[in-house]
Amino acid sequence: MTISSPPKPSTELQKNPLISFGGGIATYSEIKPSDIAPAIEFLLEQAQYAVDQAVNPNTPARWNDLVEPLEDATESLSRSWGVISHLNSVADTPELRSAYGDMMPKVTAFFSSLGQNLALYQKFKELSQSDGFSTLNPAQKKVIENSLRDFRLGGAELSDAQKPRFAEIQDEQALLGKAFSDHVLDATDGFVHVVQDLSDLAGLPEDAIAAAAELATQKNLQGWAFTLHFPSYYPVMQYSENRELRQMMYEAYVTRASELGPQYSKGNITWDNTQNMLDQLRLRDEEARMLGFENFAALSLAPKMANSVDEVDLFLTNFAMKAKPFAQKDWRELCGFAKAELALDNGLEPWDVPFAAECLKQARYSFSENELKQYFPLPKVLDGLFGVIQTLFGVNIESTNLPTWHADVQSFSVKNTAGNIVAYFYLDPYARPGKRGGAWMDDARGRRELTNGEIQIPVAYLVCNFAPPVKVDGVLRQPTITHDDVITLFHESGHGLHHLLTQVGALGVSGINGVEWDAVELPSQFMENFCWEWEVLESMTAHVETGKPLPRELFEKILAAKNFQNGLMTLRQIVMSLTDWRLHSLFNTKDVQNQSVLDLTRKIADDFNVIPQPEISRWINTFSHIFAGGYAAGYYSYKWAEVLSADVYAAFEEAAKLSGSVLDAETGKRYRTEILEVGGSRPAAESFKAFRGREPSIDALLRHGGLA
Repeated sequence: MTISSPPKPSTELQKNPLISFGGGIATYSEIKPSDIAPAIEFLLEQAQYAVDQAVNPNTPARWNDLVEPLEDATESLSRSWGVISHLNSVADTPELRSAYGDMMPKVTAFFSSLGQNLALYQKFKELSQSDGFSTLNPAQKKVIENSLRDFRLGGAELSDAQKPRFAEIQDEQALLGKAFSDHVLDATDGFVHVVQDLSDLAGLPEDAIAAAAELATQKNLQGWAFTLHFPSYYPVMQYSENRELRQMMYEAYVTRASELGPQYSKGNITWDNTQNMLDQLRLRDEEARMLGFENFAALSLAPKMANSVDEVDLFLTNFAMKAKPFAQKDWRELCGFAKAELALDNGLEPWDVPFAAECLKQARYSFSENELKQYFPLPKVLDGLFGVIQTLFGVNIESTNLPTWHADVQSFSVKNTAGNIVAYFYLDPYARPGKRGGAWMDDARGRRELTNGEIQIPVAYLVCNFAPPVKVDGVLRQPTITHDDVITLFHESGHGLHHLLTQVGALGVSGINGVEWDAVELPSQFMENFCWEWEVLESMTAHVETGKPLPRELFEKILAAKNFQNGLMTLRQIVMSLTDWRLHSLFNTKDVQNQSVLDLTRKIADDFNVIPQPEISRWINTFSHIFAGGYAAGYYSYKWAEVLSADVYAAFEEAAKLSGSVLDAETGKRYRTEILEVGGSRPAAESFKAFRGREPSIDALLRHGGLA
């Protein structure tokens, strides 16, 4: 076989910011939608050349000759495509969305063809069976083993007659997932409610009212404007004494991207995700059956810790049974309080629940979430978070000046004790139009040992959607975040640490890469625990007006309230997990083949939940985790990993009995070594046992959650 010369970029293309950054940091502000197609077309050509070279019979089946060159080319493509995907999530514009959508089928098709390439599969098998395999380090061996598994899951063993259809399925799923996400974002961005009379905002905190006034000004409206972005929406649900306003906002929120939502449309594109979900489930089921699995849930377990569909279903149902009595108790208390104290004699409606819960919490524990929020200015919280990380893991975090995509974005370097930079990360903290809701960590660049022996240091994105700073009486106020927001920040930083502190040099298993999906939440949920420790909160709080730290008395109140309504919240998460699991494990079985997605969702909630479901609720239509976020048949992993993370944190609690501090550096060093640094280079179960010295136990989680 004759291989032509590798493709080289033209002089013009060399200036393209999606090409010119190479292995460095992207200059986000310079990227234009018109840059996307030429850059990705070239990188696809380059990656295809590497594939052709790899399958050449003259190419030895050795790591340096086979894996490294292929990784170079596909990483360049993945990194540039990752930059575009990231911008699509945090700085969406119609032009960017269109350019991204135009190239998505080509990128999806390339990676689908890679997974189906039988000649490449044979090369990797040849390497795994060669004498040279024994000379590879454990991380490199794991890359090869994972690759062989992924080739099988990617359809490499399918017949030539089946492969085109399998590729179509991947392409269709990618487009549907993007459409689902776009519909949710458009439906969220497309709603604005304006309040004209200040008296209608009774009960709302000062900063929420100020934010609404500022939003109205930005939109050239008179009064106070509210949207369905969470920082705008939830304060209304939690604090507003105006029941009609709560009902209107609630109904708009739970009908987003459904047939009941406002019938906005762009051309012939509607925002209703009902058919989209059904189409995705059908495609996933077809994909699983083509690969020899009974259903998509079974397929999803191939790279996970859990062993069987029944094991996961049993885990969730047993957990639901443990949580349900506590949820029932929570619900009885809330209903009784609402009737006695809030004059809601006809019972709680869904739009009353957050408001009643906040009132009950204030009555029981004598503090409000808004009072607590004033002690958490974001800069002070960041100092506290960085202090925890630096104490436990022996690194220093310093502000730096990387290129960003928005003025609010901050960047930081992570240095070791010798002062050498080992990683970078971005923090994009605030909600804004064109930015996807929620919070996440994403991989901007993975750690890798290059062929010249140098280390490519990792880079991460940490993205949140906190309420932005607002002007109060004409003065820009420090941004404050809720305690729940603090927990979110610590959670995403845990993902970030997993990515940034890895010591693995093989890209396929460094950091979060290659980690079983149902264990990947362990480091993130582990970090949440520090948000409930006095020694941590004392040093990361300062009242936004007085500068005084959180009073110990108020801390004791929030600690007492830690598990307030936790039975209901735990059961809600389990219902969401079971919904995801059974949509994928029972789809097209006799039990559900005649039901809609909504029908199955309702049945699961009826069986397990304790709060009556409103007829209008279409929450499933915005369940982006499973229809656009990679968690299909994997949402259970939050609870699965929570068992692991609570047990890991218990080791720090045990150390505190001896050292006097949960910020125990020796235990932190062991955690970093056995869990963070090894990334996906060994099974998560082995990493857990290496740290804990035994199999995981659910006891710590039940104790932490007040469900014991």
